[in-house]
Amino acid sequence: MDTLKVDVKNVLGTVTSEQIQALDPEATQGLEKLHKGTGLGSDFLGWVNLPTDTTDALVADIEECAARMRRDCDVVVAIGIGGSYLGAKAVIEALSDSFAMLRNDDERRCRVLFAGQNIGEDYLHELQDLLRDKKFGIIVISKSGTTTEPAIAFRLLKEQLESQLGKAEASKRIVAITDAKRGALRQLATEEGYKTFVIEDNVGGRFSVLTPVGLLPIAVAGFDIRALLEGARRMQEATTAADDSNPAFLYATTRNALYRAGKKIEILVNYNPKLHFFGEWWKQLYGESEGKDHKGIFPAAVDFSTDLHSMGQWIQDGERTIFETVLSVEASKFTTVIPSDAANLDGLNYIAGKRVDEVNKMAELGTRIAHVDGGVPNMRVIIPALKEEYLGELIYFFEKACGISGYLLDVNPFNQPGVEDYKRNMFALLEKPGYEAETAAIKAKL
Repeated sequence: MDTLKVDVKNVLGTVTSEQIQALDPEATQGLEKLHKGTGLGSDFLGWVNLPTDTTDALVADIEECAARMRRDCDVVVAIGIGGSYLGAKAVIEALSDSFAMLRNDDERRCRVLFAGQNIGEDYLHELQDLLRDKKFGIIVISKSGTTTEPAIAFRLLKEQLESQLGKAEASKRIVAITDAKRGALRQLATEEGYKTFVIEDNVGGRFSVLTPVGLLPIAVAGFDIRALLEGARRMQEATTAADDSNPAFLYATTRNALYRAGKKIEILVNYNPKLHFFGEWWKQLYGESEGKDHKGIFPAAVDFSTDLHSMGQWIQDGERTIFETVLSVEASKFTTVIPSDAANLDGLNYIAGKRVDEVNKMAELGTRIAHVDGGVPNMRVIIPALKEEYLGELIYFFEKACGISGYLLDVNPFNQPGVEDYKRNMFALLEKPGYEAETAAIKAKL
């Protein structure tokens, strides 16, 4: 069976196999901490067995809710920030027609848009303007219901939906994904009678894409969440061994061997534009999990060959503190052949008759060779195709490797204390009740 693979041979000019394998005992301890719940952040390990623990009843409930929203809505706005939107956005973008927003040829299509991931006034104004003549629904995702960015978006869109439909009818078009018992959004959902799904206490936001947080928007967009979960289940089984047969184990030990050898920046590279938001999801997963105690590999992402014309120079010739992890997609969905041209003014007849994907793969191979020659080691994560099952594998693979890698760094991979600092300052500057002392202190700095 085709499945995700990891190839690390192009790092061996920078670190040796022995240096990678020297981390096996530490990685084994990290893997055991994930499986036994004995490490830092053990209260947030619900994602480890999530693929096999997810019940058919829950999946059926999500599918039924998604079908109703697709039937009743032209547009569904998923409101959330960080892990509450990036996972769903990554999967939807990877599976969607690149120009889906301009097509009107599928009666089953329901557009999924996103809000609450920024505080952009023009963005929100334009979104509300777009929705004025649309049948729309809302999926609001927040454990507390008080996170500033999504709370602003939900207040605006809730008011608009109630104005367009009336309060009773609007409540049928709103789904809340929130805490089981606590918080402002749970209280509101109970009072208004919203359909709800639960964010479990033991699953942190950046690990939540395989919960209703990600599964409902993905299902509303028309994609097969059962296949996504099946791929994740396969990868859950494939990442139990404490050796290199476990791709997450191999990836975690290799990237940490590179880090200890002075490679402080990891660049996630894709050669398929549909994977752009996968890079954004990956950046949050690793940046928020590992960047603590003045430690951690800095995660960056690029889209090749596009960014070879902007970032390529720095990667080839800049400071040698970087390594690359390349997402290689083996099979394209379509076949497009480059035609011959009699005049050949562009000089491309030498590749006439070749598929565009063949050219792209030679660009990938040539770039990997050039970068290795230039002192940039790279790994490959090989994905058979952009299909739900393989994206499920990829999601779980990166999550499992992130947990192992965080323990190799000797940090808690499942908290994010630094994220709160900007919030405290923002609340103080906005003079939020309860922040009077902070307001006085920060104004003294200005």
